[in-house]
Amino acid sequence: MDAVSGGSATGTGEQVNNLRICRAEYRSISRFVEQLRPTRQCMKTLQTHFTHLPASTLLSIFSQEYQKRMKRSMARHHSPEVLRVYYQRYREEADTRATEPLLLELANQVDLSPALLARLMLECFLEERNASVPSRQVLNNMLREPYLIPDLVLAKHIEQCTVNDCCYGPLVDCIKHAIGLEHEDTLRDKLRERNLSFLDENQLRVKGYDKTPDIILEVPIAVDGHIVHWIESKASFGDDHSHNTYLNEQFWSYCNRFGPGLVIYWFGFISELDCQRERGILLKDGFPTDISSLCAGPQR
Repeated sequence: MDAVSGGSATGTGEQVNNLRICRAEYRSISRFVEQLRPTRQCMKTLQTHFTHLPASTLLSIFSQEYQKRMKRSMARHHSPEVLRVYYQRYREEADTRATEPLLLELANQVDLSPALLARLMLECFLEERNASVPSRQVLNNMLREPYLIPDLVLAKHIEQCTVNDCCYGPLVDCIKHAIGLEHEDTLRDKLRERNLSFLDENQLRVKGYDKTPDIILEVPIAVDGHIVHWIESKASFGDDHSHNTYLNEQFWSYCNRFGPGLVIYWFGFISELDCQRERGILLKDGFPTDISSLCAGPQR
């Protein structure tokens, strides 16, 4: 299971056919999102320019591209000198403009995710207040529950960042997790509808398996003429970076251990990535409609 999407992603009730796009089109979208910030408004902009793609696909693409952008620039923002400038600037403005969305404004000006900036500023505040570096647990608890922050003005500004960031933060993490579970449930439901016997990830762990796909079929099926022993659900868009990472960290090991399998990228994928069928990895953008079982003919 994996999900890379924010709060406005659609659930599994919205099934859109053919979410595969060519690499050239993906690069066009990627170039366009470089100018956008991770706000709710960015989704309206994307939907206006790419009307043929659903919101869930666009949000997943934007989220993944934005995260790459943040990783490239994170070292610069984490510099102690830069952090001191950010924090001092915030504290000075908070004395005179406490009712304004100061951290959101600063995040936009320095091109940093609002939720990531909020975390950095909270860390600076706690370090200054307690003369020690706060633990990860303390930071995470306060970001999830801003009322725990002893400075009420800072608490309000941090909450604004969390609510308005569609790529990072505890709210987005919860939504991504829920979307991933929802699509896993959909996969199990569709398998049961077709009377296909399977073991899910939880059942496999009880049996002692440590690293497994989401589904192992007890009786293999054929999809597009290719044998499928396992299915992995990805509630995200499959781009070059994420897919190659999954190949090396998950899919090849699944093939070596369980045989050929199927990966479902529910929000679509770059069509050229579906090039490993002969080596045992088949890509789909939804549950396959034509399935042949070893025990029966095609199931529809």
